[in-house]
Formats: sequence, C-alpha cells, structure tokens
Amino acid sequence: MKGLILSGGAGTRLRPITHTSAKQLVPVANKPVLFYGLEAMRAAGIAEVGIVVGDTRAKIEAAVGDGSRFDLRVTYLPQEAPLGLAHAVMIAEDFLGDSAFVMYLGDNLLKEGIAPFVQRFAETQPDALILLQKVADPSAYGIAELEDGCVTRLVEKPAEPRSDLALVGVYIFTPAVFESVKAITPSPRGELEITDAIQHMIDRGRRVEAHIVKGWWKDTGKLEDMLEANRLILSTIERDVRGTTTECIVEGPVVVGATSRLERCTVRGPVIIGERCHLAGAFIGPYTAINDDVTIEDAEMENSIILEGSSVCSLSARMTDSLIGKNVSIRRSDARPVAYRFMVGDSSQIGIL
Repeated sequence: MKGLILSGGAGTRLRPITHTSAKQLVPVANKPVLFYGLEAMRAAGIAEVGIVVGDTRAKIEAAVGDGSRFDLRVTYLPQEAPLGLAHAVMIAEDFLGDSAFVMYLGDNLLKEGIAPFVQRFAETQPDALILLQKVADPSAYGIAELEDGCVTRLVEKPAEPRSDLALVGVYIFTPAVFESVKAITPSPRGELEITDAIQHMIDRGRRVEAHIVKGWWKDTGKLEDMLEANRLILSTIERDVRGTTTECIVEGPVVVGATSRLERCTVRGPVIIGERCHLAGAFIGPYTAINDDVTIEDAEMENSIILEGSSVCSLSARMTDSLIGKNVSIRRSDARPVAYRFMVGDSSQIGIL
C-alpha cells in the first residue's frame, strides 16, 4: 500500500501566516502539521508516499526532503492549480499504479492515526474505505448515509441532513477509483470533488465501506481549529524540563528545550518551549506552544502558538488565543505622543484593548 498526502492548498483562512509558509508547515505543539501525517503513514506500515504540491512546493520539499527522516520514500507530484481532491488522485495515477493507497489531507490531525483504518481495509477488502465522524452541525460538512456498514449516498453540506456522519479527510482506495475520477465533471466551484468520485463508485456497484473515528479529528485550516489541535496534542505531553530555570515556578506537564533559559517566570502546563528561548518575568499559561529562538519578557500569555524568532515584551495585558508568526516583534512603546503604531501584513487581524 502507498500513501498520498495532499499539500497543495493555499491556506487562505490562515493568512497572513500562509503568505510566507505552507499551511501544512504551521506547527502544532512545535511540530509542523504535515509531519504528523507522515508519521501516521509510517506507523501504519506505509513506506512510499507521494505528496501533491502546489505553489508552496519549494517550502514543503525543503522541510520534508526525500522522506528519510521519517523512514519514508517521498515523491513530489506537482498540481498546476487547486482543481479538487479527485484531480489530485488523477495526477497521481502513474505514481500509485496498481497499488491500493491511503489519501490523507495534509492539514488534518487524527488522534488514533490511520493504522486501525488500514487494518480494517486489509480485513474487509472493499473498493474504498472512508473515515467518518459524528458532528454536531452536519449541514457544514460532506455527509455520508450508511446501510449495513456500506455507504449508500454522499451529500455535500445538505440543507436537511439525513445523517450526522461527516467525511474526515482520510480515505483508502483501490485502483478502481481512477475510472470514477475520470468520469466526473467539475462542480460549480470548478473542482473535481472526491465526494462525486466516491458517489460514482457507489453508483456503478463498487463497495464503499465506512470506518467511524472514535478519537478526535481536526482540520487545522482555521485559527480556532489550529489552537484546538494545539490544546489536544499538548494534553498528551509529559514533563521534561531540560533548560535552565532560575527563580521560576513550573507546574504540570511542561517541556523546555535544553538550550533555553527561564528567569523569574511562572509556567503552568501543558506548555512546550523550544530551543534557544529566553523568558524573563513572564507568565506562560496552559496550552501554549513556544517555538525556537523566542524571547518573552514582562508579558503574559496562554492558549497561544508563537513561531520561531519572535519576541513579546512589556505588555500591559495578557495575550490569549493567538497565533504569532515567525520573526514578529510585539512590545509596548514608550514613545510620545501616546499612539498606536503598526506595520501589519496583508490579511492580518488585530484586537485592540
């Protein structure tokens, strides 16, 4: 079995972070989201993975390389434009050949990984196996209707849902899917939809089964989902304080890199702090991930993600629910006259006290 990871999206909902980075490389708990998917592939026994890439190909190739760090063999598959998930399957046909394959959206996270999913496929050998999870608002998702464990109908964002089972961004297909992705036509939004391809498989008598996800699943395409994924993963960490702490209170599951220094700080886990960070006079509250080379002085924060090289200093109020990009400087200014002074990139959002 091979793997196919889709990493060609523009990540417009995470701008301005994605103006300079692929959305699949934004870190959750200090690890790029894409890496969780690659690790899940390896854990499921998959050794050969194709990554569908778009405009951010160079950044993804630089981060992943040939895949050897994950004990994988990686092939890059360029997609000229984001023309739909089924289109991504179509352009991967030569790479996939006669092999069954797992298709995994590169900005998704699954608590249980994909090994149980792959095992189920090996046991029942359907033509396709799709991951589903119960959701509170099925009208916001692609929804599957089941009969005796098999999928009978797929409906994209139904006005009157007949099921609360939403499609998770992981699928397993046999080569039978190629006939269907070639047979469908673009949707009104101009894309070849994977739901249409799966429905085509059902309509021509192919067996499509479902696997219900028991643990959590997160699509990290939006800020609130990114922060929630960060919370969920940080909830699993264990205490490992290797850096230097001077006059600090460190409570609960906290990870501190060996080359980081903390002075006069209170840190309440779960929190992860990377390498070469300097924190002084700071309060770091639960569910915060601080990447490498970050400076925090006389500031408070919680439930946030701070990317590498940034600094947060001398804030008069606590920062919360925030995603701060690379090499960002946030600090209170003592300049007169008192005024707000900003240099802000495209698609930014700022809340003012």
